[in-house]
Amino acid sequence: MAGDHVGDHDGPIQPPASFVEGANVTEDLREQFEREGPDAWSRAADTLDWSEPYDEVLRERDGALRWFDGGRLNASYNCVDRHLADRKNHVAIRWEGTTGESRTYTYLDLYHEVNEAAAGLRSLGVEAGDVVTLYMPVMPELPVVMLACARLGALHNVVFAGFSADELAERLDGTGSEYLVTCDGYYRRGTAVNQKNKADNARMAADHDVETVVVTRLDDDLYLSDDHVDYGELLDDHAGATVDPVERAADDPLFVIYTSGTTGEPDQVVHTTGGYLSYVTWTGESVLDIKPSDTYWCAADVAWITGHSYMVYAPLALGTTTLLYEGAPDQSEKDRLWELVERHRVDVFYTASTVVRAFVKWGEEHPAAHDLSSLRLLGTVGEPIDPRTWTWYREHVGGGDAPVVDTWWQTETGGILVSTLPAVDPMKPGAAGPPLPGHEVSVVDYTGDPVETGEPGHLAVTEPWPGMPRGLAEAAVADDWTYVTSDRAVVDGDGYVTFLGREDDTVAVGDTAYGPATLESAVIEVGGVAEAAVVESETAGEKAVAYVCTERDRQGDDALRARIENHVADRLGPTARFEAVIFTPELPKTHSGKIMRRLLSAIADGEEYGDTSALRNPETVGEIETVSRDD
Repeated sequence: MAGDHVGDHDGPIQPPASFVEGANVTEDLREQFEREGPDAWSRAADTLDWSEPYDEVLRERDGALRWFDGGRLNASYNCVDRHLADRKNHVAIRWEGTTGESRTYTYLDLYHEVNEAAAGLRSLGVEAGDVVTLYMPVMPELPVVMLACARLGALHNVVFAGFSADELAERLDGTGSEYLVTCDGYYRRGTAVNQKNKADNARMAADHDVETVVVTRLDDDLYLSDDHVDYGELLDDHAGATVDPVERAADDPLFVIYTSGTTGEPDQVVHTTGGYLSYVTWTGESVLDIKPSDTYWCAADVAWITGHSYMVYAPLALGTTTLLYEGAPDQSEKDRLWELVERHRVDVFYTASTVVRAFVKWGEEHPAAHDLSSLRLLGTVGEPIDPRTWTWYREHVGGGDAPVVDTWWQTETGGILVSTLPAVDPMKPGAAGPPLPGHEVSVVDYTGDPVETGEPGHLAVTEPWPGMPRGLAEAAVADDWTYVTSDRAVVDGDGYVTFLGREDDTVAVGDTAYGPATLESAVIEVGGVAEAAVVESETAGEKAVAYVCTERDRQGDDALRARIENHVADRLGPTARFEAVIFTPELPKTHSGKIMRRLLSAIADGEEYGDTSALRNPETVGEIETVSRDD
């Protein structure tokens, strides 16, 4: 691990005065937590409306930590009903489809459809505590049904629309879900996908009966079996219905979600109503600076935790307009996202760092062709972002002065834990930032002991937080509790955390093991390189293979390969040599923007790579396999 190298920074960048003046939080936020300790989390609870006030911010009860114990609330009420008095005609959701369609929901529109959907689900037998599985692409009915479930006190279990029938069946069985809401089909890069057919296959494979509701998306004469309830007819049957929000205890579950499984088997995570909702609302306000007057865009998929937290719950709880987009960033043109930013005058844009690297590859002329002056704040999530890409993002998308928040968090954390506060903390390109107020983190070795400043190890979270899931809340009662993540990191003298990749992604180059982010950052520093992914090949004797995407109009050739190899050796030492540098037009990514390195490892080893249904660009895998074989 001693071979990790963190890229040099040009120096901290102060947030612009114009941003600081109107920001949601100032330095007093850190001061409050330093002064009050855990009691300061009342600030997060105050972002919500409670039907019954809580007794204590944090207490241990029945073998688990309980956040806001005694409090009662409803998540649907907090995201919809409470805004009606002042904002009923304010736009809650703007949706852009892949084939030119668009829909707009005001908060009043959202209220009506959430109530009708809740009444319809209740008529099918859905009650508090039941699990309802959702299997749809990014379309308005997805957050509507999520909120309808929350209104009833039922848990939603959103499954990525691109997953196979087998993966859906596993999640139906794993949660005991007896209800499924899906759609007839959807368009994936212009090709119609029969979603209902996949859902039917999953239902047949499940170990129990599943009641199914189908939303019409294509209306394209697809054959649909008759054993389902039509969503539109269900709403018509309950037109004008209202459903009183079911009060839930703060620690009652809100939803179940599975980790992405990009590096291993997915795990089931259960998040609670009061702790989770207050935490994502507080971080949305504090880190993403979301304001009710904003048009806010988190360019992710609702199925992942990023979509749950920062496409649905945080923006709607804060009463803003959340933009939903069904397609890929380059569908149908590479300036599609910037056209939407310009048209909708987006204020805050939050996306995966791997997507930003794709922007670099496509060229600066695409954002330059549009008026992006509405953008006040930029954010990144997912994999670490290297300094060069960070700087490009701020310069060509943020106009050179918009703050960039590089956020670190996980499905297990519920919301952002490490990031700069955009109006308070200086920015360091390539470093995520310090832990947020109320948090303490350290970097530890494999024994759990802290390492020296500047030494790499595993990030450990050492204090509880409201957004922690049930499993961690139960574990956190131990005196020596620490949540040691699988993410490798290094902390500098200012307390800023730079992430180096996941533990199970460690790659041997020469005589030293590196995190892939360290290697990839060194490769990306070479002019002409847009993206890189480094994996270990067992058939090559556990040596590293680099998959490299070049910038537009730059040829991947022997000269560039030599420049990459020489630069990496200069940065990391003469033994830092790749077994192969393979040029490829794209890297395989999930819809949340994560690079599927295990697929690249399988290709490098000449093994079967299995199901690619979770990818945003599955066609890329065959192309990479071809160029790998040719090289």
